[in-house]
Amino acid sequence: MNQTRLFLLFAWLMVATLLWMEWNKEQVATPAPVTATSTTAGANPAATAPGAIPAAPAVAGARPTSAVAPAATGALVTVHTDVLDVTLDGGQMLQADLPTFADLDDPSRPVRLFSTDPQHYFTAQSGWVSTIAGAAPTHLSGFVPAGPQRAYTLAPGAPAVEVPFLWQGANGVTIRRTYTFTRGAYTVTVRDDVANAGASPWQGTVYRQLARTMPEAPKGGFTSGRVFAFQGAAWFSPADKAYDKLAFAKYGKDDPLKKAVKGGWIAFLQHHFFAAWIPQPGDASEFATATASGVGGTNYLIRELGPTLAVAPGGRASTVARLWVGPKSVEQIAAQNVPGLERAVDFSTYATMATLAGWLYAVLAWLHGYIGNWGWSIIGLVVLIKLVLLPMANVQYRSMAKMRRLQPKLAQLKERHGEDRQKFQMATMELYRKEKVNPMGGCLPLLVQMPIFLALYWMLGESVELRHAPWIGWIHDLTARDPYFVLPAINAGVMFLTQKLTPNAGMDPAQAKMMQFMPLVFAVMFAFFPSGLVLYWVTNGLLTLSQQWYFLRKYGEPAKKA
Repeated sequence: MNQTRLFLLFAWLMVATLLWMEWNKEQVATPAPVTATSTTAGANPAATAPGAIPAAPAVAGARPTSAVAPAATGALVTVHTDVLDVTLDGGQMLQADLPTFADLDDPSRPVRLFSTDPQHYFTAQSGWVSTIAGAAPTHLSGFVPAGPQRAYTLAPGAPAVEVPFLWQGANGVTIRRTYTFTRGAYTVTVRDDVANAGASPWQGTVYRQLARTMPEAPKGGFTSGRVFAFQGAAWFSPADKAYDKLAFAKYGKDDPLKKAVKGGWIAFLQHHFFAAWIPQPGDASEFATATASGVGGTNYLIRELGPTLAVAPGGRASTVARLWVGPKSVEQIAAQNVPGLERAVDFSTYATMATLAGWLYAVLAWLHGYIGNWGWSIIGLVVLIKLVLLPMANVQYRSMAKMRRLQPKLAQLKERHGEDRQKFQMATMELYRKEKVNPMGGCLPLLVQMPIFLALYWMLGESVELRHAPWIGWIHDLTARDPYFVLPAINAGVMFLTQKLTPNAGMDPAQAKMMQFMPLVFAVMFAFFPSGLVLYWVTNGLLTLSQQWYFLRKYGEPAKKA
């Protein structure tokens, strides 16, 4: 197989891979029919059997999109920090805005992660279940503000702000829930302190869950230039180091999750942002997924049930968890020191590809620390990759130079054997053996570049740090497509010039014609890719073209006519 055929093979392989990813996006974006499970069938706490977890409340009609659904107690509390604006009712975080991130479709508004709008319903919920009816609060009722204050703001210079709620049971048991918001942090600490002032022992199990409707597909679809990102449930078990996901379209098709775990985390992932419950490392709980009829239609749930607390009369106990509400920031996620939480930055389902993408991001972030511009950092990353691959490139271009010198002889063989392809191939292999030329000598760099390209595709599309990050001039967002298609056009020109320097001896006319269309095919495809990825590919192509021009003249003169 000569160099041109090899290039053609990998070009079509990349096209097929990207088309498969686009098809997979359509599959995930299509809701699947789901059936409510028995654990979430009840929406009314009063009608729920003791020990059962109530689902999100159902609504008969649509609510105004700007309104926040009232809590069962009617008492809402707002909290404002430097990175979060949220609304709570004690059992639920009903609304969460991220003021430092602008909405892609309306930059005048912040990103809203949690919402009670039926079309975008998404909440974090936590309550208790007990074997005794009415002996524990649910996320729907029970918790009330512990004081008269209904609005909290993180004071200038203050490290944190605490928001308390209280539940008082008829049996003398009280649960004080405290939400702690820390400056600059997207994690909210949720602590439940149980005090038993009654005459009988009390036992209860805490549950924490996320509930949401099917998220809408990005406006514009593939033509918007936004890279597809996984949307659905994800969880991690430290014991077996298992990271798993369940797309929304798979709810009701695949078996629901039901797994005993110590520590770990559960989450709902979406492009650039996610929400997650993170229990304490030693807490034993059960992870589960379910569906229910609720606000906006079908609600998809992922929950962790546990730990169970037994409190004797006069005794006290507590349980703590963290709630992440924010962006997929690699740096802030790493600061949490939670095993496996880095996988929430969903570079890839496959651990090897995710690890490669993580390494590439680490280098990119290191470059950005010196350069201060993500676009130039991408160019710097390409330069570093080409330096690492330089020894293999040397082998590749030496092989290509030898192939160019053999073109007159190959042309003679083609003319001599005419249409007898078998004899032509045998004569070609004999020529390679006699001239000590390895036609596969240039394969390795191409084999290495394919996984790097795919890892970069996910890394550049998934990195929230590049969201709305400009490069120069007309490129104002490296995660969006090139608005004037300048980079795709440059890439087409670079591919055309590269083809002119690539040996094509022995190629049949059909393959030659196909190769002529490849720059156009890639130009059209890259027109809808994120500009950061196209910038990488253009820079890589320019450096490859320069290397090829230099090495071909270093190792041999251009082939003469036969």
